[in-house]
Amino acid sequence: MEIITTKKRILNAPITLILLGLLVCFIAFIIAQQVTSKILDLTLLDKNYRNLIKGIIASAAVIGAYSYFFRKIEQREITEFSSKGIINYSITGILIGSLLQSLTVLVIALNGGFEIVAINAISNMIIPFTVAFSVAIFEEILIRGIIFRIAEEKLGSYIALLLSAIIFGALHLINPNSTLFSGVCVAIEAGFLMGAAYIYKRNLWFPIAIHFAWNFTQSGIFGAITSGNEKTSSFLTTKISGNSLITGGEFGPEATIQAIIFCLLASMILIRLGKAKLISPSWNR
Repeated sequence: MEIITTKKRILNAPITLILLGLLVCFIAFIIAQQVTSKILDLTLLDKNYRNLIKGIIASAAVIGAYSYFFRKIEQREITEFSSKGIINYSITGILIGSLLQSLTVLVIALNGGFEIVAINAISNMIIPFTVAFSVAIFEEILIRGIIFRIAEEKLGSYIALLLSAIIFGALHLINPNSTLFSGVCVAIEAGFLMGAAYIYKRNLWFPIAIHFAWNFTQSGIFGAITSGNEKTSSFLTTKISGNSLITGGEFGPEATIQAIIFCLLASMILIRLGKAKLISPSWNR
């Protein structure tokens, strides 16, 4: 009996749950990508559409793996992926993410650093849509659904928010053209904003929608560099130039002063609105 109790204690430890949860989701994502890719390669579909389908299936696999694993291991309903309110969360999140990114780019434009070179076909947005969609779901599940949510139960909302933001910013340091400043920017902007969004709604669809809209508006519409990665095809072909503190330089608009300000203000508003849902550290309960 003592051995079983010890095993359960180890299995239910926050760090164990986090590591196992991350592993399960990574495996689900990789398997779904590999299997879907081999099947789609046998079709005559255009490569962009194949990637879109692959991204949707891989994302669904990660959601399924997350839901199944934590339902079994934590013996609870996965309310953070509840379909109740999903339309409202998605629309609101998309509006917030698009607005914040548009304001960021507006500052660049007002400083004379944003030039539209060409307007392209709608189909040019397929690739950035696929990337933004897949990345938003995958990263939000890993960072907010697993790391933040589990850490919050033990450490409380504020400490978990800071910890998950630091981890999120640090992970972006491996991106091309990243700097310590860009990592700090991502930690403050996305780390705090998405965590605050989760606290406010206690549903992952909301931060996923914000994350998706931020990235898609940035790369798919405005044609800007996203997180230091190479530009993809986009609705607008643009030229961004000027002071890197305003343009983000080779990392993109995420590494800008105005992005920090806008996203931090949004985070504070969401935290204020979700004040009643904040969790205290376990030692203060």
